[in-house]
This record gives sequence, structure tokens and C-alpha cells, in this order.
Amino acid sequence: MTSPCMLASVHVVHQTMSVKESKPNLTVSQATEITGRLFGLTVSSVCPLPSYSDQNFHVVSSEGGQYVLKVMNSVDSQNLPLLEVQTHTMNFLRQRGLPAQTAVPTVTGQLMSLEEIDCGFGVQKYLVRLLTFLPGTTIVKVTCTLQLLYEAGRTAATMDTVLVQMEHPHLRALQRENFIWRLASVPLLEQFLSVLDGDPLQEVVKKVIEQFKTRVVPKLNSFRKCINHGDFNEQNILVEPDGPSSYRISGILDFGDMSSGYFVFELAITIMYMMIKRPRPLAVGAAVLAGWESVIPLNPEERDVLYLLVLSRFCQSLVLAHYTVLQQPENEEYLMVTARPGAQLLQLLWETGRDEVEKIWFSGAAEFIQNSLRTDGVNN
Repeated sequence: MTSPCMLASVHVVHQTMSVKESKPNLTVSQATEITGRLFGLTVSSVCPLPSYSDQNFHVVSSEGGQYVLKVMNSVDSQNLPLLEVQTHTMNFLRQRGLPAQTAVPTVTGQLMSLEEIDCGFGVQKYLVRLLTFLPGTTIVKVTCTLQLLYEAGRTAATMDTVLVQMEHPHLRALQRENFIWRLASVPLLEQFLSVLDGDPLQEVVKKVIEQFKTRVVPKLNSFRKCINHGDFNEQNILVEPDGPSSYRISGILDFGDMSSGYFVFELAITIMYMMIKRPRPLAVGAAVLAGWESVIPLNPEERDVLYLLVLSRFCQSLVLAHYTVLQQPENEEYLMVTARPGAQLLQLLWETGRDEVEKIWFSGAAEFIQNSLRTDGVNN
């Protein structure tokens, strides 16, 4: 699943084309032809997958392999250095033991191909990749134990720690200052607030943005820098059974929202998305935080803004989903899959208040770790 990364640059969206005009709309026949021509595979079946601003197909070859054909939207397809870094990142993580997809080379040995296709708005260039297919089901569809939430936090922290070591000639492409889904871009939401006219949460979003500008922006230099996946959400984490009643993380999907950022940003994003559709959403943060801090403990400045950063990500999801629905009304059900339950959680977090939420998260994380230590002591 991809985020609405078509809002990658506020300026690009408003000055060139709409999300609908830039999103690819290939037929199954076109996807089949491209897969065969570029990758030399004999296709036995092609099935469209849900997507936000790109287009994805599940491909099964007669040779027995399974893949995901990913066709980028025409705006993001223009940023080849960024896409090269994203593709390299998946391979880099896979080589270091993290369950990321990897790109399959074309018949000429390339990991990407820029194709000219007419999807109804004239011939445009779309970047095409064939990615390995990872087994598993999305984490949102399983009963999520505290241990699995702990593993989600630990995996996110491990991923960011590994990415600090990554080198590539185009790493500067990840700076993405105007990328609207970058958590540092929360102040840019102000120009989209009209999509919430009449919604009581509009005032909450306004207050969160103001707090972000006064409490987060001045402290950015106090946060430790890293490369963020940026979309470690409930649809982008795959799990597989690991015993009769537990699961393990088997896949990390969608690196389209990658950007230069901060460790605490990734943690906040992870907590926010892991809260979606959970029976005890406030308790989620404690387990995710415990897993995160088993790899990289927060410093005092990072702890001080965690609650506000989680609120901020809920605001991004709510505002940008509503904005995108205006351009893709036919895709509303998919576009709002996170924003609808997220609106209720934003309200819950706001009404519960910082002090109570932080008590639940920080005390709960400490208790989780103590219980784990006691269990380890008994088993050893």
C-alpha cells in the first residue's frame, strides 16, 4: 500500500497536474505486456492491487515466481535520483537481514525503466519496477499482541539505525523540504485546512499545528538525525504466523515516503499507525516505545515532543486524505482507510491530554521491559 505521496511537493501539485491526471491507469493487458517485455517473464496471472497515487499489480509468472509490478505516478517518475535511492534502500536493508522487497533486474540489467504510456491524459512517462513479492498478511488484519507491537517498534528502530550506515551518491535527494508527508512539514497543512470546514476536528488540527510550530520546530536541532521510512503503517507491515498464537514481521513495504528526518519522527509515525483499529489504542504506544527503546532510547528532548508528534501525524493523515478524496472521489473508501478511524483516535488523544497519555506510554513501556526481564530470568 502506498501513502498519498502524490502530494510530494505542494508546489508540484498546484502548478502542474492533479493527482488523478498523474496516477497511472494501466490495463491488465498493458501490465502483462510490460512485464513480459521488460523482465522476460511469461505471465500466468496479473491482478491489480490497491494503491494511492501509483499503480500496483500482483504478478504470477508461468515460471512459478510471484512479483509486484509497481508503476510510479508521472510526477514522482521525474525524480530519478530519489527513486534510485529508494530502490537501493530496499536492497541495502535486505542484505542486512531486514525483510524488505528488492527490485528485479530487467532483461538489460536495469532496476528501473522509464516507459511512455497513454493513460487517458496523453502520453506521459512512468517509472516501472518489478519487486519481489513478500509473503504474509498486513499487521492490521491480525490480533496484535503487545509482543508484536514491541517487535514493530524494535523493527522500526533497527531499520533507521541500519539506514544511518547507508551510502549513495544521491542521498541528498532525501532532503525533500517541501514533501508534505514529511513530519517536519506539518506547518504546510495550514493551506489545506479548508477541506475540514464544518468538521469539529478542524480546531484541534489548528491547535496541533500551532503547538508544532512553537514546541517542535525550535527543537529540531536537539533531535538525532536519520533517514526515515516515513510510512511504517498498518498496511505496510506484513506478518506471518510464528507458532500457534503469535506472529513475526515478515515484510516492510513502500519506501515512497522516505526522507531525511529524525529518529523520534519514525517512532511517532509507528505509534500512530499501530493504534489504528486496536481495542486498546492508548496502550499501543507503551509496547511500541518499549521495542523502540530496546534499540535506541529517546533523549529528554525527544521524549518531550513524542505525544505532540503522534498528534501531528494523525492531523497529516486526516487533512491530506480529505484533500485527496476531492481529486479521487471514486477512490474514497481506500483513501480514507486510515483517516476515518484516525479521526476518532485524534479526538481520543486530544481529550485524554498529554499528561495522561505520556503516563500510559512511558510507565507502560517501563513495565513492559520489567516484565520481559522477569520472564527472561525465569526461562534462563
